[in-house]
Amino acid sequence: MNLADIPLRPGGAELLPVRGVRAREAFDNRDWVAVELPVALEFNGIAHAVMLATPTDLADFALGFALSEGILLSRGELYGIDEEFAPEGITLKLDVASAAFARLKARRRSMAGRTGCGLCGTESLAHVARTLPPLPPGPSLSKRAVARGMRELASLQVLQKVTGAVHAAAWCTAQGEALLVREDVGRHNALDKLVGALAKSTLDASTGFIAVTSRASFEMVQKTVAAGVPLLAAVSASTSLATSVAQEAGLTLAGFVRGDDLVIYTHPGRLNGQPTIAGDLLQCTSTS
Repeated sequence: MNLADIPLRPGGAELLPVRGVRAREAFDNRDWVAVELPVALEFNGIAHAVMLATPTDLADFALGFALSEGILLSRGELYGIDEEFAPEGITLKLDVASAAFARLKARRRSMAGRTGCGLCGTESLAHVARTLPPLPPGPSLSKRAVARGMRELASLQVLQKVTGAVHAAAWCTAQGEALLVREDVGRHNALDKLVGALAKSTLDASTGFIAVTSRASFEMVQKTVAAGVPLLAAVSASTSLATSVAQEAGLTLAGFVRGDDLVIYTHPGRLNGQPTIAGDLLQCTSTS
């Protein structure tokens, strides 16, 4: 894909007046700023969550959020989505199957999410981790493909290039071609949008990998596993809990993917059979 072929999604950015100094000269101008506003999700008329998000690809976001949270077990349990706009934000009204609604009520939680926060408002420790089936072996992937996927993701971040303020997530083929890219001010939101887009597509999620422009936190790992994707490549580091969950779930987790360099935290056999070397990890983290 070519950046010029992808238009800036409506609602993703707005021009605002700015003042600044450049090369010691003061200036007045207008600049693109990423849009961030409250997006509420309702399931069968019941309010469930409010996230601060970029109002693009909202149908993908709603579906991906519901799948990642385990409210929906499949796309078929979502019957429809209505968007309601108000001065204070946007409400996404999801019509879901009775079985999905029963699951939601069984583990009801009230959650108000800030940008970059994936677990705000969780009522108990039991709500943090979900038991997910382990991933199948999946395809053998190459470090070259992972490097290509991260490069393509960076080149296709239209909103980021305009505003400098958003994260992105991409689903890439086993060869590293980024076929689906979604952006948002929140890294979790960007991944949820990607999960929703992937679920609506005819692509086989298990045949490729996901690349993200953030650290590989626990939530990012759990969302990737829930989507059935065997490898998560992050531009930054992993966390201890993310690494533990990835190991248990059979997910190959790679961090510090920058150019041809990377660190493999879990299940290195899927990625060219290269073992993780502690010295490489220490060197990479100390110079990043």
